Amino acid sequence: MNQSLDLRKKPRIGEGVIQTLLFFAGILSIFITLAIVYVLGKEAWLFFGSPDVTFAKFFGGTKWSPGIGQFGIWPLVTSTLVTSAIAMLVSLPLGLSAALYLSEYASPRARSALKPILEILAGIPTVVYGYFALLFMTPLLQKIFGERVEVYNMASAGIVMGIMILPLISSMSEDALSAVPRALREGAYAMGATKFEASLQIVLPAALSGIGAAFILGISRAVGETMIVAVAAGAGPNFTFNPFKAAETMTGHIARISGGDLPYGTLDYSSLFAIALMLFLVTLVLNLISQWFVAKFREQYE
Repeated sequence: MNQSLDLRKKPRIGEGVIQTLLFFAGILSIFITLAIVYVLGKEAWLFFGSPDVTFAKFFGGTKWSPGIGQFGIWPLVTSTLVTSAIAMLVSLPLGLSAALYLSEYASPRARSALKPILEILAGIPTVVYGYFALLFMTPLLQKIFGERVEVYNMASAGIVMGIMILPLISSMSEDALSAVPRALREGAYAMGATKFEASLQIVLPAALSGIGAAFILGISRAVGETMIVAVAAGAGPNFTFNPFKAAETMTGHIARISGGDLPYGTLDYSSLFAIALMLFLVTLVLNLISQWFVAKFREQYE
């Protein structure tokens, strides 16, 4: 007995080193986040500090062209929200259906064959998705809806973004569904429920917090996507809610403008950081909503 107590009291150098490294890793992540906020805020302050820029123009205008004194952010925001909404309309039902099948219906052999296929979708470069949207999805939409679909449009970009996000939604939703205790399923079967009824009425509500977190994370991924919208959605700000029209998102505008020769300190240069700060705030709000949703609807089982 005394020997076991002595062993517990002996210092373990390896665990101390690992704990120290993990502590510094956490501090480093916080420092990087604060550094990003500082850089964005510093440069955006130069933009809003200009006498030509006001918050009323920034949040009240519907035209964006800093070069001629138009600072309305809404054309970039609305196109970002439209493409993200289309992406979620595609990825959420398909991803949730795939997760239900893999978790509740698929045999081990089918699961081992289907999951790698979904992982392949996650590994395809986004620029490939962009040209797939431009060269395949847009002609397909034009055949279905006619000439109302422009060559560059938000619909094709949003649909392909949904395909890209599909593995993320299905993987996180499957993890949430698989975490539901088996006893709940067995109880539903004992009450006479079919597998489909147990899946929809018992398992799905029990995993709601995890599915909601996957949904919010998918939206954040769609909002921050760059190459698909830069290639397929359009190359000019356009205040429209018509998904068949060309419009430029916040990320697409940053990618297009930052590739040019913008002198440091100019209004056009500072405007990029104002857009980036707006994008950062949107993503931050989505993450906070996700944490609140998970905390509110989390089911704990003993």
